Order: sequence, then C-alpha cells, then structure tokens
Amino acid sequence: MSHSDTVVVVAAGAAGLCAAIAAAQAGARVQVFEKAATTGGTANRGMGPLGIESRHTRQRQLRPTRDEAFKAFMNYTHWRVDAALVRAYLNRSGDTIHWLETLGVEFTEPASYFVEAYPTWHLVKPEEGPPGPGGAATMMRVLTRKAEALGVAITLGTPVTRLVRNGDAVTGVAVGGPDREREVPAGAVIVATGGFGDNPAMIAEQFGYQWGRDLYSFRIPGIAGDGLRMAWEAGAQPTEMGLELIYGMPDGISIPPPLHEACRQPHLMVNKGGERFMDEAVMGNVTFTANAIARQQDRAGHLVFDSTILAGMEDDLDFRNRVFPVTRIERPAELIAALRARDYPHFFVADTLEALADRAGIDPAGLARTVAAYNADCARGYDQAFAKDRRYLRPLMTGPFYAARHFPSAYGTLGGIKIDARTRVIDCDWRVIPGFYAAGTDACAIHGDSYVFILPGNSMGFAVNTGRIAGEQAAAYVGRT
Repeated sequence: MSHSDTVVVVAAGAAGLCAAIAAAQAGARVQVFEKAATTGGTANRGMGPLGIESRHTRQRQLRPTRDEAFKAFMNYTHWRVDAALVRAYLNRSGDTIHWLETLGVEFTEPASYFVEAYPTWHLVKPEEGPPGPGGAATMMRVLTRKAEALGVAITLGTPVTRLVRNGDAVTGVAVGGPDREREVPAGAVIVATGGFGDNPAMIAEQFGYQWGRDLYSFRIPGIAGDGLRMAWEAGAQPTEMGLELIYGMPDGISIPPPLHEACRQPHLMVNKGGERFMDEAVMGNVTFTANAIARQQDRAGHLVFDSTILAGMEDDLDFRNRVFPVTRIERPAELIAALRARDYPHFFVADTLEALADRAGIDPAGLARTVAAYNADCARGYDQAFAKDRRYLRPLMTGPFYAARHFPSAYGTLGGIKIDARTRVIDCDWRVIPGFYAAGTDACAIHGDSYVFILPGNSMGFAVNTGRIAGEQAAAYVGRT
C-alpha cells in the first residue's frame, strides 16, 4: 500500500486536530500521533479562539474589521513579524469560526460587557456550566469525535521521536522511542506539538527565567519542545521565540477569584525597593504589566492597598478580568483569613506600612517615601510620576495594610519553526521543505516581543487557523505527488 497520500500529524491539540480534519475533508488519509493519553493539549484549559468578521461579530456590528485588525496587529508588533502570515491568519479567522460550527462546536452568547471589551474572542459553549477556563475542552472533544468520524486514525500514547527526510523532502516520522522505534512513511507531515511550556531547562536556556522562582507559567504535561527539536534536526529554520507573558500571584488558581482579582486592581504597585515602576491603570493589560514586573529586581511586584481601599472593593472593582469576570469582593475578611491560615507566602497584612514592608521583603524607607509622594499626588489629583488616571488615585492612609506579590506567568511559549503564509516549513536557506508543515504554537512567531493582547483569543485563534490551513495545504500536496 502506498503512503504517498497519507498526511501524518504530530500531536492532537487544537492545531493538530484542525489540521487532521481539514486534510481528511480534502480527501487525504490522515494519521495522528499523540504522546499523551488524551487529545486536546493546552486547548483543554482554554476558552475559545479569535474570529474577525464572523457572523457573530457582524450581527452585533462589532469592530475590528479584517483590515483594522491587521493594521492594529502590525503596528503593535512594529512590523517585526511576517505580515503575510498575519494577514492570512486574520483573514481566515472569521470563516474558521463558521467552519468549527459546521463540525459541531458551539459558541456562547457572552455578557454584554464582555462583548464590548473583547469583541474578537469567541467563547466555546461548554457541555455544562458557564464559559470560562477549560470551556474549550468541549471543543476538543467535538473535534476528536469529528476527526474519527472522518476516518482519521488517532494513536494515543505514542510519541514521535524524529522526522524522516529523504533528499529535500520530509517523507515520514519515527515513532515509539529508541528501543521500539518504527518508521511511518507519509506524503506530508504536520508538526503541531505546542511549544515547550513544560520544559523549565529549555525556558531557562532560551529566556533566562527560573521556573518556580521568577516565573510561574502554565505547565501542560508533555509540552516539552519535542516538535521544535525534530523540526530543527530536519532542517527547519529557527525563529525568534518568546513567552506568552501574563502576570499574577503564584498558584493564583488556588486563591478565590474575588480576592485574586482584588489584588490586580489599579492601586499602588512597587518593587522590592519600594519604588513605583508603572502606571497601574494599565494593569488590565496583563502582558504590559508582566513586561513591567519582569524588569524589576527578582522579577517581582507588590500591589499595596489599605483598609479603606479594600472596603471600596466590596462595592465595585475597577477592572473586570476576562477570565474571571468578578465585579466585587464579598466578605474579604473571611477570604483573607483563610488565605493566611494556610500560610500562603505571597500575601501580607500588617497594621503599619513599616511592618508590611518587613513582612513582604520591601525596603521600608523606599516604601515610606513612595507612599508619601503618592498620597500627596492623590491629594492634588495628579500623578506626577506616571500620569495615572485621577479616578484611580486613592491614598494609603488607614491600617491594616495589604500587599500582594506578583510575578510573571505565561500561557506557554511562542515560536520556533519558520513557516510561510501557507504554513510550509522554511529551511535555513529560505527554501520550502517539501512535504513539511507546521501549525500552532510551534510556529507562532507573529507576536514580536509581546503577545498581542489587544486582540483576545490570539493563541487558540492562530492554532485553529494555521492548523486548518496546514491540513488543506498538506492534502493538496499529497494529492499532487
């Protein structure tokens, strides 16, 4: 039996499953190898993809248009990324929402504030419960069933160990490990392994962060950079790589969302020296805030507030987080007492600022100077340091005082494999490697130095769209050979 019409997909996450389905719909025979025991990968913890000019956004007459989104994206990245790839992804994104719906994926009708604030984000309707973190796991189950119904062979618990290259072309994969390795021939191979978020050594080598010390990023088991290593060994051109930076308190998911979000409001943010380093009004943009925190000593920032500010948050929060849309904090004393009872090491309470600084590891003299200057600015209604919006200028006057310590986090890594706008892998001489495609995070080098947080849903959006494109392109390739 000839394998020249077979497309092999490496990994069964959002990009891989979309690639497999698109290739099968185009008539190719498809084999997917996934080293984990389940499909879905990082997308199982996600919420939904970006879509520009989908029927949902058009019905609400929401912006941006495809042209507006493209211009905003390229201006944000200072044109340091592949414009043709960005354009192909964004132009396809609205139609891909409709394509996913034909496969059985449903998208929810979000709250009005969410629609207005995050119009590009299409939240998956989960099988049960409200949309939110993990809701996209429902989409991954739908895509898995659809792939299998189309005849896609999905082999779980089977790692791909290397790519097979004959002459200029990639012609298969090796699976199973060194003691039981076997080669699987293919007409085309698509790598979509999701980066290396679960590889602290590689993160330290590439970015200088020490996981668990100055970085508390998501770690999806098995996302270790296998696909990048194999692609580079097969001749793929490496790209710039980055972290999809966000910020938060370590182990933040264990903190009740109202308290965690109360600790991410635009109050006073200082570093270990007790100095302000940012306009706290940008804290709603988690990438901007993570960038600012990452430049401080020990890559740590402390949000400081007092009892009066805490009481005000019982009525209303300034920012609504897109993942945890909390509007206020109820019974804060109980939540804080419970957090302190388990000796959580990144939240501090003291009756005086000096004692708070001592407990949090902040320079007390520096904090005292900063609070004095800040309170004076609050009194005059103008922030001389960073021109923060005056509605957020609230003095710190009344104990007890509170401090929440934040560090950079990340959803995962970005980039590594150079592709063109058709998701074909490019070698170090800028030539297309025949039969070789990459999609999703492994090839997501379109964000420059900062994740494009202004267009929510980008990570999953890039994954499902480049996966779909790669599947179509690979199927067309094997159909010609």
